[in-house]
Amino acid sequence: MSYRTADSLRSVTLDDVRGAQKMLSGVARTTAMEGSRHLSQLVGAPVQLKCENLQRTGSFKLRGAYVRIAGLLPEQRAAGVVAASAGNHAQGVALASSLLGVHSTVFMPKGAPLPKISATRDYGAEVRLHGQVVDETLAAAEEYAAETGAVFIHPFDHPDIIAGQGTVGLEILEQCPEVRTIVVGIGGGGLAAGIAVAVKAIRPDVTIVGVQAEGAAAYPPSLAAGHPVSVRNPATMADGIKVGRPGVVPFGLVRDLVDEVRTVSEDQLSAALLLCLERAKLVVEPAGASPVAALLAAPGAFDGPVVAVLSGGNVDPVLMQRVLRHGMAAQGRYLAVRLRLTDRPGALATLLGVLSAVDANVLDVSHVRTDPRLELTEAEVELHLETKGPVHCAEVGQALRDAGYTVMD
Repeated sequence: MSYRTADSLRSVTLDDVRGAQKMLSGVARTTAMEGSRHLSQLVGAPVQLKCENLQRTGSFKLRGAYVRIAGLLPEQRAAGVVAASAGNHAQGVALASSLLGVHSTVFMPKGAPLPKISATRDYGAEVRLHGQVVDETLAAAEEYAAETGAVFIHPFDHPDIIAGQGTVGLEILEQCPEVRTIVVGIGGGGLAAGIAVAVKAIRPDVTIVGVQAEGAAAYPPSLAAGHPVSVRNPATMADGIKVGRPGVVPFGLVRDLVDEVRTVSEDQLSAALLLCLERAKLVVEPAGASPVAALLAAPGAFDGPVVAVLSGGNVDPVLMQRVLRHGMAAQGRYLAVRLRLTDRPGALATLLGVLSAVDANVLDVSHVRTDPRLELTEAEVELHLETKGPVHCAEVGQALRDAGYTVMD
């Protein structure tokens, strides 16, 4: 059964977004707007961070989910709702349903982060794990809706969802009335579409820039084709924007109202997450950091004042650890070196002394003595080092070569 109805395909207007804002009063927080001195210096204009990572459930998704479920008829509420999500929409639906007294069933991919699964259950939803990617999970949720009569709550492809997300745009205009550019991550397109509807109706001069991960960028080819097209096997650490095909409703709005869609690499996402943590003291998930990644990638491309929407902060601690290390490596602050030395007592201590002299912090050491590639008197050492940047990395390498070590590729 398709979830599409005439209602689901109607347009979204400023009045819809304003109505959603009234509905969300006392439910969703008006999230903070924080200035970033570092990004402002980089861009050459004021940069503000719209902190939806501090929203209830840790992302903007509560807004759209609540508006969609609150708009259901009594008999629809009685049948319950079902959703599919990698995490943020799941939590939004779970909390919105609990607040409205509606039973919710949420399908999540088997690989969804454990903290997101746990939080979804804690908000009151029945969680079912199905599929490896969100598209498979969506199909399972639609099948469940057909079998049980539960109302399917799509994560982005419905006007009520878009209207709810658009309240972020109204808040931006209230908090930063001088804004000239808004940068926002895009997965299916609900948030970008909602913000664009609200902002362009009031301030058509504001530039809206969408950002996608390079490995899951369905919008550029879709916009080129003039209709939603699928990206096969989308791959990115940013699971919040890891969507293989744009939604029909948000696609039309993004096409008509969003000025530009950019893509960012995994290295740029890692560096952005690290910057948010170190400079802004904000925990942001990779999808939420995508607008910051775009600013880092091309700081001169944006007219200020700029507002970057940090859409979510629900990051798996295990992923956070990996991303931080990846981000440090991308900034030249983490260095892995492999070299051979003479296998004799004190050789490793001598090597560590060389590294200490150039102030390189050793994180861990792998020391191999028995390997067919090695001569009888050789040992191979791999070291992971914390450094101070690209210049320091070069200094470390030169110090090792000056000490007579051969650094291997």
